[in-house]
Amino acid sequence: MATIRKTSSAGSRKKSAGRKKTTGRKKTTRKYSRKAGRKVERAMHEMKHGELKSGRSGRKVRSRKQAIAIGLSEARREGDKVPNNQH
Repeated sequence: MATIRKTSSAGSRKKSAGRKKTTGRKKTTRKYSRKAGRKVERAMHEMKHGELKSGRSGRKVRSRKQAIAIGLSEARREGDKVPNNQH
């Protein structure tokens, strides 16, 4: 008959003396400025209320992606921190 050993993991662990646990995330700079975020927020709000119009044709914007694009484009025009358009 084989014997089965029970191992206790509680006894083998060492406690850290007063160390804070880190989440492992690095602090990075913002890709979009807060001002740019507000522009997108405003564009989304207008789109949801049926008030956002596209530039040339003047039609109502119904697409979420198009509303975000309009908000970012306005932010770029004013010189806010927004990454370049890359397709």
